[in-house]
Amino acid sequence: MQFEHKIDGKKYNVEVVKKANKNTYIKVKEDLTIYVTTNYFMRKGDIKDLLYQEEEFLRKMLNKVKVRNEKNNDFYYLGKKYDIIMVPFNNIEFDEDKIYVNSEATLEKWLKKRMKELFQERINECYKLFEENIPFPSLRIRTMKTRWGVCNRKNLTVTLNSKLIRYDVNVIDYVVIHELSHLVHFDHSKAFWKTVEKYKPDYKKYANMLKE
Repeated sequence: MQFEHKIDGKKYNVEVVKKANKNTYIKVKEDLTIYVTTNYFMRKGDIKDLLYQEEEFLRKMLNKVKVRNEKNNDFYYLGKKYDIIMVPFNNIEFDEDKIYVNSEATLEKWLKKRMKELFQERINECYKLFEENIPFPSLRIRTMKTRWGVCNRKNLTVTLNSKLIRYDVNVIDYVVIHELSHLVHFDHSKAFWKTVEKYKPDYKKYANMLKE
């Protein structure tokens, strides 16, 4: 089932999926579609009434997705936004809030190289903090949709999301410490979070930044 719902004078597509659910769930997709999962007995009129009741929640969710989409379309490096200026020379140059480069391909190549260097550097530095006897993991980098990092104790690898290069070094360190802490506690128990807090006392601040 699909229909349109108007909020603040703007129309948004609503996609309804019916399942054997007891409850009704509402979320906003990246394309600003309002996605409703509900039971087989929920009528279209009931869904519309629910959307009107939850309009303030929807407004906040839509604004949150809009801000995230805008941020994703901009170029961020280590927590700072830069304007990309195309120039004819080969070197990449930073000037306050601008990056001068001859092509997107050149910038991408530089970014991948810098990402590998920086992420390895942060693993090296964060590893030195640990008093526990943990093995030194190898680094992997890939783009992930739902996770910022993954620790594989079997292969002794820490995989970091390539998108972390957009964030401040403190955020990167939080993710690294989070994954290294899994070499001490392979769960999300209280003991695990105590270990994270031990080496990153203000970790909640940076964890929340990754949720924005």
